Amino acid sequence: MSDKPPLVEPDAAWLEVQYDNRGAVPDHPALMAEWKRQAEAARAAYPPMLLRYGSGEREVMDLFEAGADAPVAVFLHGGYWQALDKDWFSGIAPALLAHGVSLAVPSYDLCPSVSLGRIIMQMREATDLIRARTGRRPMVFGHSAGGHLAACLLSEGRASAAVAISGVFDLTPLVPTSINRALGLDALTASALSPIRWPAPNGGAPGGTVLDCVVGADETAEFVRQSRDMAAVWGARGAETRFEALEDLNHFTVLSPLSDPDSAMVRRIVALAQT
Repeated sequence: MSDKPPLVEPDAAWLEVQYDNRGAVPDHPALMAEWKRQAEAARAAYPPMLLRYGSGEREVMDLFEAGADAPVAVFLHGGYWQALDKDWFSGIAPALLAHGVSLAVPSYDLCPSVSLGRIIMQMREATDLIRARTGRRPMVFGHSAGGHLAACLLSEGRASAAVAISGVFDLTPLVPTSINRALGLDALTASALSPIRWPAPNGGAPGGTVLDCVVGADETAEFVRQSRDMAAVWGARGAETRFEALEDLNHFTVLSPLSDPDSAMVRRIVALAQT
């Protein structure tokens, strides 16, 4: 995107455009329909096990098993914490299974029915269940809102490594946008729930220390900035970070490499899961 942030403090109208991913990608309905098509095909070919990590209706996850002792990667879905569920993203499974890596995809409750803080708690419970089953912390990766959740889990020592794809790590720019109608964040809460302000994992902390921040080069300037800033801030605090903007990919097509077992993104996730 050619949009550049103004020299003055961004106003609400500019932020609205920057964080409107569907508006920035007019063909997003077709791209999301392809997610669904791939997901249904994967579920037919590799029927998952349904695991319950809580008592709520959406406190469930699919587990696509590559083998009894296979490493597990956990995918955290996006949708601005207010849309979608696990069933949209089963299409990620075949590429990981081809490398002997199992995939867990949890659903979670959505805002405004619950708070964002509650969603973070649910993803703690989901990843803790995977750790209890396998005896080790899982590698986590997520898209958009899921990238935010992946970083939170890594900061807390619940993951062995994380790949955040088009993540939102500083929530304060969302406060004046229409996205916040469902989230209900004020400036203080937005800041408190922003993982860019959380402790960065380093050699002295439990869990993994690796965070990859990957974004589509054709995404809005704010999404590119969010990933670049997160890698820089946590890297300066001792985490092992990497920033990459993938050419010719937008907020939706940035997930396309996850359906290709030979893509660099899949191979990176596999390597981190196997470490």
